[in-house]
Parts: sequence; C-alpha cells; structure tokens
Amino acid sequence: MRGFLILLILLGFPVLDIFSLVRLSEIIGGWWLAWVLASALLGWLLIRGEGMRMPLKLVGALQSGHSLSFALLDSFRTILAGLLLIFPGVASDLLAVILLLLPRPRAQTREAAPAANEEIIIEGEWRRENEQHKIGPH
Repeated sequence: MRGFLILLILLGFPVLDIFSLVRLSEIIGGWWLAWVLASALLGWLLIRGEGMRMPLKLVGALQSGHSLSFALLDSFRTILAGLLLIFPGVASDLLAVILLLLPRPRAQTREAAPAANEEIIIEGEWRRENEQHKIGPH
C-alpha cells in the first residue's frame, strides 16, 4: 500500500505540472513559453551560483565552529529549488519558490554543548548540615 501511494505521487506530480502548464497557456497565451524559459534560466543560475558558494559555506562553517550539516542542508535546498525551476510547470515552480522562502536554519556552534571528554565544573558555595562524625560504635 505504501509503495502504491509513492508511485501515485510520483506519477501524479508530472500530470499536475502538465495540467497547470496547459491552464497557464490558456490564461496568458503564448507567454507561457517565456515563463518556462525564464524559470529554467533562473533554476540554472541558482544551481550554478550555489555550486560556487557551497565550498565557501563549508569552509566558513568549519572556521567559525558551526555544524557542517546546516551549510549542506541550505545548499541542498537551494539546488533542489533550482532543479524544480528547471522542470517546466507551474506546480514545480511554486514548490521551488516555497523552498526558497523557507527560513534558513540557525547554525549552532560546537561550543554550545561540552564535549564528552570535557569536565563540567559548577561553581557555588556549600556547607554540611550534619557535622557529627562518629568514629566508632557508641
């Protein structure tokens, strides 16, 4: 059942894209070709730009002590949006715009949590309530 649902989604998305592109061509006429070419060019520029920016993001994350996964996730999201823009269709373009408008994840520094081999020191004052020491049996 799960495989059938995945297959239905994978086959339904291109049908939705083609249907939305046909509806767009009915609404705006011959300008749909300009829409498809402009979105494909924008997608190509996004992928190309992210390909050049990704090594800089990774080096910056390493130097600042941030997690590499946030830099990779951000780059992956931009590349996926670029791929969706390259595919012709209104639904894929809308999904790409949603991906690009999602808020960026906030990177956490490695110094936020102590490492497993570091000793945790808690400073404070203390005193014993029961100061009686019994040395032997009484």
